[in-house]
Amino acid sequence: MRRSRPFLPVFLLLFGIFLAACGDDSGSSTGSTGAPATTAATASSAASTSAASTAAPVSGDITVFAAASLTDAFNEIGSAFTAANPDAKVTFSFDASSALVQQISQGAPADVFASADTSNMDKLTTAGLNGSAPVVFATNLLAIIVPKGNPAGITGVADLAKPDVKVVVCAPEVPCGKYATQVFDAAKITVTPVSQEQNVKGVVTKVTSGEADAGIVYITDVMAAGDKAEAVTIPNDINVVAKYPIASVKASTHADVDQAFIDFVLGPDGQQILAKFGFMAP
Repeated sequence: MRRSRPFLPVFLLLFGIFLAACGDDSGSSTGSTGAPATTAATASSAASTSAASTAAPVSGDITVFAAASLTDAFNEIGSAFTAANPDAKVTFSFDASSALVQQISQGAPADVFASADTSNMDKLTTAGLNGSAPVVFATNLLAIIVPKGNPAGITGVADLAKPDVKVVVCAPEVPCGKYATQVFDAAKITVTPVSQEQNVKGVVTKVTSGEADAGIVYITDVMAAGDKAEAVTIPNDINVVAKYPIASVKASTHADVDQAFIDFVLGPDGQQILAKFGFMAP
């Protein structure tokens, strides 16, 4: 019988990969390409923090299109934002970033877009559909998600290439699917998934329901799954740092509320909530 290596609690795993991602001498995080994290986002975050602390309450209803991996964090941020702005209302639409930006381009009524990658945000800006300049507000890392108890005994990325292991990933056009491909390429392995899901929540569901032995998701999604799942670490040298940008949508008629929400996400309250759910600073 195969024996899996012991699992660390998810919060310890997250702390370890956070240190690995941030541990170079220059202080900048890198993904598999070695690209430095956006320093402008840090400056913008500091400016927004100051603005958010002095801004007057706003009023109006907005719809935020956000990556599926942000579901729990943004729902809490939405509650905190409306508590600070009682005359404002935030409605969320969560899905794959690729699906959301396509909906916006087809005229869907979105006021703010928060993506799990810069590529899909670039689609918004290239089409001239953004109302404000995108700012990176959080980063994330990938992990292997396995069902509680890890019945298939997955110990690392290489195990996902074994023919008897049922692996599920996001579709290739979805950020988490694109990132999974980058991890497999960096590990020099070929993985044949049994399913490609529309968004990262679909991967989590397939694994926690026992339909798959493992999947590639964000570490925040493993945390959100609670005791239904466990995480197997992806080494930092083959992992990817996912950058999350946010911007208002040009067609919005509530630019003041859009900016107030963005400032809240970038400010101390929003950043504290994001950290609670496992996201790292930009």
